[in-house]
Amino acid sequence: MSRPLTLKPLPLPSAPNALVAVDRAIAELRRGGMVVLCVQGTPSALMMAAEGATSQGLDRLAELAGSPPKAALTARRAAVLKLAEVTGPVIVAAPEKLTSSDVLSLADPLDRHEPAPGLSVEPGPAPAWTEAAVQLTKLARLLPAAVVAATAAAPEHLFHLETTDVLGYAQTAARSLRRIAEARVPLADAENTRIVAFRPADGGIEHLAIVIGQPDRDGPVLARLHSECFTGDLLGSLRCDCGDQLRGAIAQISQAGGGVLLYLAQEGRGIGLVNKLRAYELQDGGLDTLDANLQLGFDDDERIYLPAAEMLRQLGIGSVRLMTNNPAKVEGLARFNMTVTERVPHIFPSNGHNERYLLTKATRSGHLF
Repeated sequence: MSRPLTLKPLPLPSAPNALVAVDRAIAELRRGGMVVLCVQGTPSALMMAAEGATSQGLDRLAELAGSPPKAALTARRAAVLKLAEVTGPVIVAAPEKLTSSDVLSLADPLDRHEPAPGLSVEPGPAPAWTEAAVQLTKLARLLPAAVVAATAAAPEHLFHLETTDVLGYAQTAARSLRRIAEARVPLADAENTRIVAFRPADGGIEHLAIVIGQPDRDGPVLARLHSECFTGDLLGSLRCDCGDQLRGAIAQISQAGGGVLLYLAQEGRGIGLVNKLRAYELQDGGLDTLDANLQLGFDDDERIYLPAAEMLRQLGIGSVRLMTNNPAKVEGLARFNMTVTERVPHIFPSNGHNERYLLTKATRSGHLF
């Protein structure tokens, strides 16, 4: 006899200090503030998000740090600007004083100004805190670039956090996910449906499990990992196939008798809605999906699949038949010890607006159509 999913919300555990620290730092950056990055407890650098840089902010950063501000960029963005071909983040310095115009030209490909002459990547390995500075801007869903200034005596009134907390945040948050609520939500193509909400311990963005029918946990469950897409899922955008895939998966799972669709808070392949809109503007200028993301300084895909694996485990699911055209999703689940017994193709016709998008998926991202 099959074992239906019976779920009860569980209380969230106390958030690890690391999660709370990163959450607070993200809030500071998003409102234009600055934070102190520490390496093994020692204050090492002050930073602020590049996209919010102002002349007054740069002057204040220099005053508090006691050293000149510089820009921290991803390797992808440095390559696009032809500043360096490296594998890790870099520090870019100005020959005299870094200006807010310099920062925006380095960070934002939609800024129409060319970087000022003389801006250059500092030689040698970047300081140990550089990667954390860039990663924190990504977690804040801002442009992946920071303004940084080395310091040995950071002011106590600024918020301090460890670089290791930043670098480990995504996995720590995923492992802290807990079911917090569920409800019956009849859908047009799947009336026997429940939606289960999962939240990380720091109170961050929720992921959702759409449980359709009565999945049999004794065998592999038909499942789809669907990254949220505001434009495609909600507005019916023709630029992608996300809306078709979402609604098609719900209908197909219902027809099969049961399964689960995980609706993951990873908009725009993990770069966030605002950055996805920036990428769309670059695409309107002639770039494909991947090159637009690279111009912004992101990797071609910033998603991780540990949250999905954790959600499946908490739903009592140990193996899945995965509805996807993307082999990376199969590999992503397998990396976190979730068995994928079969890849189930999930293909929909193109339209006049998304043909190039689908071609890029096939030729550059390895999707199987």
